[in-house]
Amino acid sequence: MKRRQLFTLIGMAITSLIVAVGLPFLTPSVVVAQSNTNLLVSAAASLKDVMEEIKTIYQQSQPNVNIRYNFGASGALLQQIQQGAPVDVFISAANKQMDTLERSGQLVSDTRSILAKNRLVLIVPNNFTGVSSFNNLQDSKIKKISIGETRSVPAGQYAEQVLQKLGIYAQIKPKLVYANNVRQVLAAVESGNADAGLVYMTDAKISNNVKVVVAADEKYHSPIVYPIAVLKRSKNTQAARDFVKFLSSEQAKAVLQKSGFILP
Repeated sequence: MKRRQLFTLIGMAITSLIVAVGLPFLTPSVVVAQSNTNLLVSAAASLKDVMEEIKTIYQQSQPNVNIRYNFGASGALLQQIQQGAPVDVFISAANKQMDTLERSGQLVSDTRSILAKNRLVLIVPNNFTGVSSFNNLQDSKIKKISIGETRSVPAGQYAEQVLQKLGIYAQIKPKLVYANNVRQVLAAVESGNADAGLVYMTDAKISNNVKVVVAADEKYHSPIVYPIAVLKRSKNTQAARDFVKFLSSEQAKAVLQKSGFILP
């Protein structure tokens, strides 16, 4: 009897050991994990600071969405997209580039909207005196004037329109120094490599080394707008839609306004 009980106890012990060791293999473990979503946002260079701030706010509520920015001249960004860049969201500094993508059927049509507006201003270095209007750009003391490259930089296209409308373009054209984007125009004036430049109001606002002389009359140039849209090539369309929607939220609008952008 004792022998039988002993074998029974040994058997129970062995069974318990097998169950204890084998249970993890028999019962699948519950793994709670959420894969990250990557979004590539190509945006006009003048949006750099404000978009970085908005990204920080957005990722507080969406930590699993990784947003990468590609900032540059809108024309250059358009060319990259046309060459196949895996862009999810595009924000240009003019309608022209977005119109091109829409005509070729590359946009998720119901996602296009105007994110913000801006103003074009004439700036000079802080210590530069004697300039109070666009007409002063003809003065001999102004040697170099920086503007965006007019083929690909919307700020340069707006600048050219203003100078032509004012009737001074031909006279000052030999002084013009072209930059690859509007932030390079700002840098040229900040460093003193240019005596004056035409940038957006929001660019002038972030610098302590330049001063605004005057804002261009809006009737002298095309509307300065920032259209935004999701691209059909996006592999994360819903996440891209959500980000675009967030950019029209009160939180995002507050950041845009603080930075000097005009809401549509």
